[in-house]
Amino acid sequence: MKKAFRTILAAVAVLVMSAPAVFADETAHEAVNEALPIWSIIPFVGMLLSIAIIPLVKPDWWDRNMLWAALAWSALFIIPFAIAFGPGEAFYRLLESVLLDFVPFIVLLFGLFVVAGGIAIKGTIAGTTKMNLILLLIGTFLASWIGTTGAAMLMIRPVIRANAWREKKAHIVVFFIFTVANMGGCLTPLGDPPLFMGFQRGVPFLWTTTHMLPILLLNVVILSVVFVLIDRHYCKKEYAAGRSPEDMMDADAPKEKISIEGAHNFIFIAMIIFGVILSGVLPVPHGSGIHVFDDCVFPWGSLVECVIILIAAFLSLKTTKKSTRELNEFTYGPIEEVAKLFIGIFITMIPALALLQVHGSQLGLSHPAPIFWATGMLSSFLDNTPTYLVFLQVAGSLGEASGVSTAVGMVHVRMLEAISAGAVFMGANTYIGNAPNFMVKSIAEENKIKMPSFFGYMAWSFSILIPTFIIDTLIFFLQD
Repeated sequence: MKKAFRTILAAVAVLVMSAPAVFADETAHEAVNEALPIWSIIPFVGMLLSIAIIPLVKPDWWDRNMLWAALAWSALFIIPFAIAFGPGEAFYRLLESVLLDFVPFIVLLFGLFVVAGGIAIKGTIAGTTKMNLILLLIGTFLASWIGTTGAAMLMIRPVIRANAWREKKAHIVVFFIFTVANMGGCLTPLGDPPLFMGFQRGVPFLWTTTHMLPILLLNVVILSVVFVLIDRHYCKKEYAAGRSPEDMMDADAPKEKISIEGAHNFIFIAMIIFGVILSGVLPVPHGSGIHVFDDCVFPWGSLVECVIILIAAFLSLKTTKKSTRELNEFTYGPIEEVAKLFIGIFITMIPALALLQVHGSQLGLSHPAPIFWATGMLSSFLDNTPTYLVFLQVAGSLGEASGVSTAVGMVHVRMLEAISAGAVFMGANTYIGNAPNFMVKSIAEENKIKMPSFFGYMAWSFSILIPTFIIDTLIFFLQD
């Protein structure tokens, strides 16, 4: 734990001590993007296939060597890139991806993981179908206000404890990922990073609340009905096998009232939310920050955000009782797994995002339905924040006379709804579509829940979510 904390803190310290560098011509970087061949995404595809296949055939090897696999695929991209475009350009791209994208990303996840891990929901909660649905709905509502990561880390352990009596419970975690770790984050810019990027570019704060609520409600109703049907089916099997919620309770002991231990950690969650908001509204000149190399600049806003988050995590660790974290069976395994895998994902997806930036406007996406699916499908495998920004730029270039006025131009209301829904909702299509997905999966597996494989999870998501998204398209996105 302390080692992980010191490592992240050291990364921020390195940024602070970095010496200024001379700016380069942005057109040179754009020329590199133009020159990137399509096969430069092979390491990214290899990274995804490794995540999907190796755990199935060599699980023990993968657990020991996933970081080395991620670094190997990263090197397979960055070394040929350096040979083709020069070591300076390669170093710039590496810094841009790791320092500007990965470090704030992992610091935020680390902070929310640590702070939420200090909040334990105690009490007698029996994992019946009704109670599980209530827990999922609570988590879905919270996600828009404390972020999908915060809500997922807060709620996943109570859900797991409530269903300790069951043998088959992976489906509950799957629906938890669908709703709490993804869809629930659509109502405010606090819920998911792409919406916050939209807020920074002029989308009103409450625009997402009013415009995304009808879509979210429809999806929640659909998924709730499907969940109840599936969970009742598994419940009947549990009862038929002689298992029931009473198995995990002492028959002579009174039911324990539901209470929250470590509730002071909500103050630290508020600190983290404040840090995230502050990073986007600080009155600093555009492009100002710590000049690291070339025109790679670590923004002052991101630095302030990282410092506030790390302080919140530090205070949580110092002020939360050890017994509270033990009640949550808190370990650093899930965040370590996310860090190891996503460093490789962030580096190898550099060419994929560059190609999307160059050719996104050429895709002919001028209607809500196709841009909903394009944003969503790419957000299932790429970082949904840059994907959102690329398609926001595409929509802003269409020259609409009315709609939502943003920094990239006037965007038609339906187009913005489609981009927002695609970026947030379809992160649930794969384990790598949104960082909380992997963290939830890892926590579940730590608690001896046999989760579906990469492709097994996609079988769930494609059979349940894709029909849901088709309904969304028919109702909300077929009109201009």
